Amino acid sequence: MASILAYEDGPLGSATHDVTNQPPPLAPYDASADTALIEGLHREGAGWAEEGLRRLGLRAGSAEAQEWGELANRHEPELRTHDRYGNRVDEVEFHPSWHHLLRVAVTEGLAAWPWSEDRPGVHVARTAGGLVWGHTEAGHGCPTSMTYAAVPALRRQPELAKVYEPLLTSREYDPGLRVPTEKRGLLAGMGMTEKQGGSDVRTNTTTATPTAEPGVYTLRGHKWFTSAPMCDVFLVLAQAPDGLSCFLVPRILPDGTRNTFRIQRLKDKLGNRSNASSEPEFDGTVAWLVGPEGQGVKTIIEMVNCTRLDCVMMSATLMRQTLVQAGHHVRHRSAFGARLLDQPLMRNVLADLALESEAATTLTLRLAGAADRAVRGDAGEAAFRRIATAVGKYWVTKRGPAFTAEALECLGGNGYVEESGMPRHYREAPLLSIWEGSGNVNALDVLRALRRESAAADALFAELALAQGADARLDAAVNRLRGALSKGSEAGARRLVEQMALTLQASLLVRHAPSAVADAFCASRLGGDWGHAFGTLPDAADLDAILERALPQTN
Repeated sequence: MASILAYEDGPLGSATHDVTNQPPPLAPYDASADTALIEGLHREGAGWAEEGLRRLGLRAGSAEAQEWGELANRHEPELRTHDRYGNRVDEVEFHPSWHHLLRVAVTEGLAAWPWSEDRPGVHVARTAGGLVWGHTEAGHGCPTSMTYAAVPALRRQPELAKVYEPLLTSREYDPGLRVPTEKRGLLAGMGMTEKQGGSDVRTNTTTATPTAEPGVYTLRGHKWFTSAPMCDVFLVLAQAPDGLSCFLVPRILPDGTRNTFRIQRLKDKLGNRSNASSEPEFDGTVAWLVGPEGQGVKTIIEMVNCTRLDCVMMSATLMRQTLVQAGHHVRHRSAFGARLLDQPLMRNVLADLALESEAATTLTLRLAGAADRAVRGDAGEAAFRRIATAVGKYWVTKRGPAFTAEALECLGGNGYVEESGMPRHYREAPLLSIWEGSGNVNALDVLRALRRESAAADALFAELALAQGADARLDAAVNRLRGALSKGSEAGARRLVEQMALTLQASLLVRHAPSAVADAFCASRLGGDWGHAFGTLPDAADLDAILERALPQTN
């Protein structure tokens, strides 16, 4: 026995407990340490926001904020339909971390604040903030996005906007269900889809019956996917006597009583677990008309432009965050006698991911710039925004799942373990392609814009013309795109929109990125020198220059 104990206490026995060849924790890190992001912020007119963005980046990458994101997803929201006495309450309870995340987001202006300030670049600043604060987790971005999108729709009914807009644009987070006008700040949700129709909202069966009070209706029906049901007010589509219309539904009525908003269940989703998605039932639910009767889709179209931009932004955020994690891992992990970062094939994979991430971020900020200028009356930017946002929504969100899977693989088995955080990001990625219209819906929307709105196609080609002559592969792609537009069909809509997206991204990189980035992107995405997986950049690609630009210094 003595000899055995001596052996276990000796050098050979203790060696099994030494941890080697593992990376240190990523946090704390600077989530704003992204050259393409900072350059785009200045280029799109929001350079004045850099100092605040840098501060937010340090907070997003802090150990505390990263833990909030993990806890908010581990401890999922819980539905409480009744109180202890049997009264219907329909409340959703969240972990404190969810509230910490939302409080920062609202305070930093990531909800509807930009609508209250006419400063050039303010919508770009908000989008850049989302690209940074989204490094924490994605679920709480849903209510901030819907609140941002609700304001332009609500303005279709000025008397309602006068009451609610100052509270929706507030930078104070005030949770809890109370009379909306007695709170310091509000969050807004939306209830559009129903089980029988999904994206085909014109088939909605929820009815809206006028009351004796002008502009006030009662709703009856069942919604299929209403996220963030703890919000204070909702924009809802329902069938009024003159057709599909938009309505404002508060959870608490002006007299302090609870509006009928019966949450039948919360969805058990693949990802986005921190955010509650619900099925509410309306039965005599009081609602106020927003916009004219029968023009519900027209009323919410500006809302869709806003939420689609946020889908692009959130996908770009996931790409950047998982790239940072992958880069951190391979910088500290060794295999076969060398750091992973120094091994040629891994460098090719990371450089390819870096190209995709920069293209997504650059396009996101260009779309935000178009939105910012369109809001201030620029007709050309409004036309560009109309088509380019749908193009970006289709393509960037489609690339997200493949990107996060490849970034996860860079960590090997460690990336497949929940503790790494990568599985959560991987589950999150597909949602952004589904939310606000799946791939088919967006591709067909682009086709519709091309056929019905000539200004949209003109604006797109005017944008592409800004890079004319700078790269022969890009010029050839623009010419191919012109030919493809003349024979675009519904069956070929995805192929067409993919071609539009890659050509647009390439043109932005040719104009604004270093030659190493632009050349590798054009060669691998437009020039035919490519493979189907990430990590198939041509031998001529300057991997060192791409990675030096893309990967931040971490611990």
